[in-house]
This record gives sequence, C-alpha cells and structure tokens, in this order.
Amino acid sequence: MNILVIGSGGREYMLAWKIHQSLHCERLFIAPGNAGTDLFGENIEIDVNDFGAIGQFVIENKVELVVVGPEDPLVNGIRDYFKNDQLKDIAIVGPGKDGARLEGSKDFSKRFMQKNKIPTAKAQTFAIESIDEALSYLRQCKMPIVLKADGLAAGKGVVIANDLKEAQDTLKSMLLDKQFGEASNKVLIEEFLNGIELSVFVLTDGKHYVTLPEAKDYKRIGEEDTGPNTGGMGAVSPVRFADADFMKKVTERIIEPTVHGLQNEGIDYRGFIFIGLMNVKGDPYVIEYNVRMGDPEAQVVIPRIKNDLVELLVKVADGKLGNYQLEVSEDYASTVVMVSDGYPGSYKKGKSIQGLADVTNALVVHAGTKQQDYEVLTNGGRVLAVTGMGSSLTDALKMSYHGVDSIHWEGAYFRKDIGKDILRLHLD
Repeated sequence: MNILVIGSGGREYMLAWKIHQSLHCERLFIAPGNAGTDLFGENIEIDVNDFGAIGQFVIENKVELVVVGPEDPLVNGIRDYFKNDQLKDIAIVGPGKDGARLEGSKDFSKRFMQKNKIPTAKAQTFAIESIDEALSYLRQCKMPIVLKADGLAAGKGVVIANDLKEAQDTLKSMLLDKQFGEASNKVLIEEFLNGIELSVFVLTDGKHYVTLPEAKDYKRIGEEDTGPNTGGMGAVSPVRFADADFMKKVTERIIEPTVHGLQNEGIDYRGFIFIGLMNVKGDPYVIEYNVRMGDPEAQVVIPRIKNDLVELLVKVADGKLGNYQLEVSEDYASTVVMVSDGYPGSYKKGKSIQGLADVTNALVVHAGTKQQDYEVLTNGGRVLAVTGMGSSLTDALKMSYHGVDSIHWEGAYFRKDIGKDILRLHLD
C-alpha cells in the first residue's frame, strides 16, 4: 500500500524507518521530511497544516494510509478534514480535533482527568482577566509550583518556579507578556509532584488499546536536569522502576479510565495517546497527555517493537485492534539528542554536519536537518539523535555516545548524563 507520514522530526524519521521495513509498504511519502527520511521514501514539500495540498496529494498518489506525526495538524483538525467525501475512506492515524484537545488545552485535559478520577496534581486555571486572583492564589501555594501554558508551546510551555517571586514573575511573563504567545492566554498553576518521571504510550482504535514500551526522557537542556525545558535531550527504554506492579496501577488507574472517558465523551479516538507520568512513591500520577508519539521517546520505543508497524497502524485506523498481541524486544534502547548552539533559545541554521557515515553501530536519527548540494546541514534546534541498543542500559548508552562522538558541526551540544540516573538506581 501507499503510505504518507506527515512531519519532519525525529519521530517521523522513526515512523518512516519502521514503516519502510513492512512488507505491506509499497510506496512511502514523508511530508515534508528531512535529510534522512529520503532513505526510506520520497520527501514531499508540503506544509503539515496545508490540508488542501495534503488531501490532493493523497488522492493523486492513491495513498491508503496517513500517519500524522506532530501535534499541530491534529489540534488544527486534519482528521476532521479527511471526513470530506473524497477522503473519507482513507485510513488515518491520529485523533480528530475533539480528541486532540487532550494536548491542545492543558485546561481541558486537567478537567478530563478530574472528571474521570484519574490521579493528577491539583491545579487551577487563570486568564489575564483574573491575574490578581492568580497572584493571590500563588501566595497560598506551597513552593515549588508548576506553571503551564494552556496551549501548544513546542514542549517548552512549562516552568517550575522555586519561590514565590519567581512564580509571580513567571505568571506575569506568561499572561501579560505572552511569553508563549497565544498558548499562554490561559495558565495552569499546578501542584508540584516530587518523584521520577516516565512516559507510557498507548495506541487505541477508540475501543481497544495496546500499551507500547515505556520510556524516560530528559527535558532540561543542562546536565543533572538544570536549565530551561526543551523538546527533549534524550531518552531510555525500558524504565526498570516501572515494574509489573507499577504498570498494573497505570493500566487500572490511568489507561483504562482514559480510553473509557474518551468513549463517554463521544470521542472516536484513533491514534497514539502519550501519557506523561510521575512515579510518586510507587503511585502513578498524570502530568500531561499528548496526542501523538513522543519525540525523542519514539527513538527508543519504536526500535523495541517487533511487530509489523503497518499492520498495527491499519488496525488502529480501521477500528479493528481487538485482541492484538504486541511483541516487545527485551533489549535496552537509548537515544542522545544533539542540538544547535543556543537551543532552546535562538540558534543559527545551515551548519555543515560531518561524520555521519562514521557511525556504524548505532542508528543516526535525523530531526532538524536538510540536504543541500549533496551536503547535510543543520535546520533546527534538535538536529540529530543517536540511538543505541544492547542487552543492558550500559551497553545501549555506550553505543549512543560512541556514535555521538563521531558526529561534528560548529556549536553542536549534547548532554553527557542521559540514563545515568537510572544506572544509579542499580536496576540495570
């Protein structure tokens, strides 16, 4: 079958990498793709939010399956667009606009959790009109406190404030100065949960679901989790503190109430549900939902899936997941993200990347790259990720960092402590 993957980052690279391996994949297109995705299919210069051009391309090229990678087109309603007569029979992986609110609005997702009795941190939402009330509310809160932009902010709209002044300054910056643009028209003030973060991923056809391998990512730019949040500086899978007892709690208290809650809302949700969790003394709490596969988590989750991904995605899109059995490798996977100097702030593009061909024992995942005159150049903040696999986390990390050490461009930066916190738990 002909398949279209929408997006251009590391997540879409991994989807293309895995889909390309399927016997069911005849032609693969990636829109717009990056300098690496053309190894697996044909890059198409279409913007992810240009639904008209995407729809026309799908019809003209007899595409039978569309896999939506990033959150923007989902929140903007690409699935709803595909309900028109010419496109209604095309299989599409990704929720409609109603389901995408789980990520598109932190306020909606918090109210959804509360309504369905899903464990989560206490929170209240404030807009600019109620800023005085919000500042007063902060004075009653225990520090540290979490402030979240309500809308999409490319993974950067969350600030942990350690004292009252920082919290009030941050709140003013978000609401009054529009620190995150329209995303911070409303801000959640949320209780800080002290624990260990991890992420669980579900694929659902609206009624049934499969739970994919869990992962732990590293959001802060600096080592030992310091500095501002990024879209992700690395990830590992499996997460050994997420044992069978913990995952049973996740299933019973979070996954099943989430899927049932969507059904009760009348939301026909077909796609990924990314559940960001905090393990607080052995109990799971939801930090956030995302409505797509994680990035960089995809770089460590997808390589551990043994099944034919196209078969799985078609069943999700067609509502026929049923009693699908997922097979998962016992190997460990790690990925280390290489970023442009200045990220997550301003950075320059167009730096020449050297050493890609020297990486032989790890998978180099392209994210913010482009091809120009037979040369691969930087084209984003998160440029590459290097994924290693092994029978232990130590071995996987060794593969990742050996690959990272082979790649160079002016101003390249990466964290040197990915996975070290897990190793310190002596669970590897």
